[in-house]
Amino acid sequence: MSTRPFVLLSVAVSIDGYIDDASAERLLLSNAADFDRVDQVRAESDAILIGAGTIRSDNPRLIVKSEVRQAQRTASGRPSTPLKITVTASGSLDPASNFWHHGTSEQPPVIYTTDDGAKKASTLLGDLAEVVSLGETVDFGAVLDDLGARAVGCLMVEGGSQILTEFLAAGLVDELQIAIGPTLVGDSAAPRFLNPATFPGGSTHRMRLLEVTSIGDVALLRYQPSKESSSD
Repeated sequence: MSTRPFVLLSVAVSIDGYIDDASAERLLLSNAADFDRVDQVRAESDAILIGAGTIRSDNPRLIVKSEVRQAQRTASGRPSTPLKITVTASGSLDPASNFWHHGTSEQPPVIYTTDDGAKKASTLLGDLAEVVSLGETVDFGAVLDDLGARAVGCLMVEGGSQILTEFLAAGLVDELQIAIGPTLVGDSAAPRFLNPATFPGGSTHRMRLLEVTSIGDVALLRYQPSKESSSD
């Protein structure tokens, strides 16, 4: 039986808990130094996962941006950018999105979806991606099982809200990295870090704090969700 990958969930939030505002332009909550840190984390990962909603709203390339880090990965026998993954129940994905056309020459992205979604995604994308059906619903544990079978040792999960919520609610996150930008959004129409859900241990469970780092005007918090903190 394969071992599931280590799951690192990475997110940038405003002080009041939003991951974006409601405008058409993406809100940059972090700073240049923290963006570079995230690029390093990407370079150290075997795969990166985002939800289909993030592909639609942000149109990201989702690659390792540093040419030096790309070269280091290639020199070690790995693809220049980690395996790119998305999850969608509907299979409704735009074949023109950047996600399918950057950092994919060495390995096509993988789509995890439902039986119905697989039919639609295969029709829309053709050979731009590998489509994996998980049955009638998307089970994130099954996603990790399949990635383990592909020898993915570390999975970086970058969002959006629904994906972040699903992973944390299912107790599948090994490390949570939260970069807190010095801004307030205050717009009820904007996406928050997490949606309402039932999380392991409930509201009294205190995650173990691993590290607090100042990166310019950004605070980086690293937590281990599965472990209780010490209140001593």
